[in-house]
Amino acid sequence: MSSTCSCTSLLSSSPLTIPLSKKTPITKSPRIPRLSITKRTITMSLNQNPKSNSNSISISNLVTSISKLLWGQALPPQLLISTVRTAWSTAWQLMMSQLAPSDPSGSYTRPASQFRNTTTSSSNISRQNLHLYVGLACPWAHRTLIVRAIKGLEDSIPVSVASPGIDGAWEFRDSPVLDQDKIVPTLDKAQGCRNLKQVYNLRRGGYNGRSTVPMLWDVNSKDVVCNESYDIIEFFNSGLNGIAGNPGLDLAPPSLRKRIDEWNQIIYPNVNNGVYRCGFAQSQEAYDIAVNELFSTLDLIDGHLGGSRYLCGDELTLADVCLFTTLIRFDLVYNVMFKCTKKKLIEYPNLYGYLRDIYQIPKVAATCNFVAIMDGYYKFLFPLNPGNIRPIMPSDCEHDELSRPHSRESLAMTGKDVQMYV
Repeated sequence: MSSTCSCTSLLSSSPLTIPLSKKTPITKSPRIPRLSITKRTITMSLNQNPKSNSNSISISNLVTSISKLLWGQALPPQLLISTVRTAWSTAWQLMMSQLAPSDPSGSYTRPASQFRNTTTSSSNISRQNLHLYVGLACPWAHRTLIVRAIKGLEDSIPVSVASPGIDGAWEFRDSPVLDQDKIVPTLDKAQGCRNLKQVYNLRRGGYNGRSTVPMLWDVNSKDVVCNESYDIIEFFNSGLNGIAGNPGLDLAPPSLRKRIDEWNQIIYPNVNNGVYRCGFAQSQEAYDIAVNELFSTLDLIDGHLGGSRYLCGDELTLADVCLFTTLIRFDLVYNVMFKCTKKKLIEYPNLYGYLRDIYQIPKVAATCNFVAIMDGYYKFLFPLNPGNIRPIMPSDCEHDELSRPHSRESLAMTGKDVQMYV
């Protein structure tokens, strides 16, 4: 990700004025109409507000006018189409190589987190002056917001909410609070930085890696405590009970840890990362493998949840939190944008009821900002959605629909173990 806080204009510093003449001379011998420079101005800047589309409209009008002059109402020549297609494919491969590194088969390979919080190191972490950095679109960051909320750590662990910038970097900007119950993008409350890269660079010796969320920050030492989501939620669950408002809640009790690990080993590669393997696949073979593994696993989980309220029985665990943050984005984003089209989540009766069950747990709904989630994908993942058009929200993802009774509290543990092989 770029560390640049403001980008220079793509054109020269002086605006380029290119208007079209209103009248095209008509003679017996066809002539190429001339372009006269009078009024129309086209200015492009990487700093433009994504919500302001006046520049893109001007460019679109210019392209439309030129195309009509060149070939009228007919389709562009085949040579032009082939050239543009080749250029776009090359540019797409280049952008995807940076956005989503792949192996030789074209399968997405997620980069490893650089700052891990092991059991040994967590004992040395100061419980004071910790600060959490998140982005609302990110499912991995969403995990930390949920555990922070239901463990009652809101007052002890302040949070700064970054937004994706036009260049793909996480940046901070204040947003009007229209709903007091929803988490919205904010300024950097801890360090006053303009983007997340600047926060990472405050470390002694700086930082040249990927500036990712979630990130747990030590305000006093100005250092990264951890930027691996699962390490952070384990730490929030069991490492901060002395300052938690709900210390009695244990999302990973010793008796269930083995089952939690088993589920995580299935859910992470096939569902959490599986949707990204579908969306970021750079070959047909890689996509086919990923999408088949994804839906085979969803079928397995849906069957299991027919007789169990949560993944490990009657108790909500960290495995459920990790699954939920992917499921809540499934019909919103992954089904369409990541080509996970075999089924919608609403077509899975047990999974959809399970989703509503967790959504209705106190404080969970407040962490789900659906507009920010959709914008974070559709407006900023340019290689996957060049037009930046955000589709309408599916009705099954609206708050009222997710708040419908789910009746899953009637499920009791059957005592039957499910063989979890994918």
